[in-house]
Amino acid sequence: YMLKFMSKHEKNWGVKTNLRNGNGKPIYGTDGKLQKTNIRMENAQFTDGMPQPLCFETGSNRGLFKGMAVILEEQGLTEAAKLCAECKKFKCLKPTDGSVANCCCRRVLYNQPDFIAVESLLETTCKAREFTVIFLPKFHCELNFIEQCWGYTMMSPMALCSRIFALSHH
Repeated sequence: YMLKFMSKHEKNWGVKTNLRNGNGKPIYGTDGKLQKTNIRMENAQFTDGMPQPLCFETGSNRGLFKGMAVILEEQGLTEAAKLCAECKKFKCLKPTDGSVANCCCRRVLYNQPDFIAVESLLETTCKAREFTVIFLPKFHCELNFIEQCWGYTMMSPMALCSRIFALSHH
C-alpha cells in the first residue's frame, strides 16, 4: 500500500524488515521478538535520468515519504495527481483498446518506466556476485522440467520390467 499524500510523522511509510547483525543473523529483543527496521524505497528517476527522491530531503518533513500525488507532480503528471489513490480493491479496469490504464495514482506510477525497470533485491544481490537470475512463469506440474525427468525415470524401469516379464513368459 502506497500513500497518496505525505505521511504523518508518527507513521512514516516504508518497508518493515527484520534487523540483522553484521553476519546476517536476525537480532532479537529482550522480549524474544525479532527486531524490525523501517527501510525507505530507493530513489526513482526523472525522464532525464536524474534521481527523484521519494522522501523529503530538507525541511521539517525531512525523511518522510512524499506520497504519490507529490511524486507524480514532480514527474510533470499534474493531472494524474488529481486521480484517486487506487481503484477499489486494486481492481483497475482494463481499457478495451489495449492502451495503458491511467485510472488511479497507483496505476500511473506502476506504468512509469523507472518503476517498471526496478531490479528485485534478489537480482541485485545475484548480479553483485556475478550470478544470473532468470524468473520463469509458473507452469502446470506436468509441464515442469523436473516433473518430466522424474516421470521418465519412473517410466524406464517400468518399461524394462514389462519387457523382462514378457520374455520370462515365452
